[in-house]
Amino acid sequence: MVNCYFFKSFVTQLNMFKSLYNFIFLFIFCLNVNAQNDSHPHEHKYEGLHHWEIPSKDPDRIILTFNGDPSTKRAVTWRTDLSIEKSEAQIAVAGVNSSFANEATSYTASTEKFDLGLYKSNKSLIVNYHSVVFENLKPNTLYAYRVGSSENWSEWIQFKTASTDYKPTQFVYFGDAQNDLLNHWSRVIRMAYQTAPNASFVIHAGDLVDTAHNDSEWAQWFKAGGFIHSQWTAIPVVGNHEFNRMDGYGGVEPRRLSIQWRPQFNLPVEQNLDSKLHETVYTVDYQEILIVVLNSTGHLEEQTEYIKEKLRNSNAKWKIVTCHHSVFSPAEGRDFEYARKIWKPLFDKYGVDLVLNGHDHTYARGHIPVKSSNIGQSGNIKTLYITSVSGPKQYKLDKEQFKNYESDGYKADKFGEQTQFYQVISIENDKLIYSAYTTLGTLYDKAVITKDFLTGQKTISN
Repeated sequence: MVNCYFFKSFVTQLNMFKSLYNFIFLFIFCLNVNAQNDSHPHEHKYEGLHHWEIPSKDPDRIILTFNGDPSTKRAVTWRTDLSIEKSEAQIAVAGVNSSFANEATSYTASTEKFDLGLYKSNKSLIVNYHSVVFENLKPNTLYAYRVGSSENWSEWIQFKTASTDYKPTQFVYFGDAQNDLLNHWSRVIRMAYQTAPNASFVIHAGDLVDTAHNDSEWAQWFKAGGFIHSQWTAIPVVGNHEFNRMDGYGGVEPRRLSIQWRPQFNLPVEQNLDSKLHETVYTVDYQEILIVVLNSTGHLEEQTEYIKEKLRNSNAKWKIVTCHHSVFSPAEGRDFEYARKIWKPLFDKYGVDLVLNGHDHTYARGHIPVKSSNIGQSGNIKTLYITSVSGPKQYKLDKEQFKNYESDGYKADKFGEQTQFYQVISIENDKLIYSAYTTLGTLYDKAVITKDFLTGQKTISN
């Protein structure tokens, strides 16, 4: 009996031990599962995204824009995840060694929390956009700046402020980037940087992306340009593809401006215009070059008065207008009649030198000649018109289309199709030198405008 008692006691203790062991094992297992889940609390939100699309503590999508006098001000915008609630920017006159950083001035950023999931096709990611306007800068001075916070800073990046007087300058212009941005537009912007590394600014003439609110496309646009966006000051122009319905192309909601446009581009606000045009219609006065940026997607009549005011009141040596839709379209079935009939006469009257467009996914250069009563046509011109495309989406050229423009005085000079282009415009003394390059870096087209600033007369040559 004694032996049986001890045996039963042993079995009971053994079963208790096994139960305890199982309990401990289960407890440890649950801890491990929770630890794994805690280490990636938002992993499901990032599924299907590339690592360069995902926000982090480190600043990304850094981009310079004009907002105020280009000789004394510059705006910068960047993005982080929500862990960075307060961010800043630092700026100093660039030096020959790292000691310049000791003299840096700090700016507290304005921070906006933004839900990318407002658009149905985006991941429901909430990010912080940060923005600063550098002020009281010295004209014609090379600056270095960085953005970030604590241990999460960007690299130091350089740009040069404009001069207060007329000096030689150079800038780059792109037509539609729009499609397959990382694969194929990247070649164009990087080759443009190789051609004109010291460009003062860059004009993006609309349709920067294909689907207005799609953040993956904006991620591609920023990655394709890389540091170039943070070094070349951008002049972004809205195109028709910067507008879309929040419920998609087949939806019923009204089309609206890209939800990313205003958070990621710090642009001038023209208070006299309808709020729907804010940060899509503005001007830049750069070293006696007036650049008028228009929104060709709507509210055209209101912009007509704006054009009159800006051109009439400007004494700039050069006047440039940019909008997305082509005033003289080279693509089949397209015609921006309002601009041809209403805006062009204003360009003629107030001496616009250059008009830069996109939209038509082909290439065309032409001008408005000044006719002489004595000789049918003189060598003088009014305005040079350019339509170009930088992305891989290409349309067929329709040369017959230009016959419709003869009554408007338009003379076609050069065509191109099935080619990605970028353009470099150099201004020096009395000349504006326009050069169009292919994505291989080869010169495709060139025109030189020589201008008498006293009389306003211009001649064109190759």
